[in-house]
Amino acid sequence: MYPSAALRMFRPTGRMMRPVPKEEQAAHTVSQRLRRLRRIPPELLPLGVVVGFALCAAVFSSTRHFMVDKTIRLKRQNRAADNAAHGAEHSAEHSAEH
Repeated sequence: MYPSAALRMFRPTGRMMRPVPKEEQAAHTVSQRLRRLRRIPPELLPLGVVVGFALCAAVFSSTRHFMVDKTIRLKRQNRAADNAAHGAEHSAEHSAEH
């Protein structure tokens, strides 16, 4: 006797009967993670070098720009004057609308 369609629906699938695979990232040490770098395809190494160089150049350029250029305002200065100017502009806009 063959199982009916209803019984076949509730039968566990083959995938569910297999054991759960172990995670690749579970409790790896630094040396184990460094060994996994060998799995990177060699075609991607030039791309990694170029991207790494571009990131280093961007960080260097930005840092140098912030350190050398004295005209950059990294902090707000004279907040009382900024607030007064903003308040005057704000009141002028509202008076022009009405």
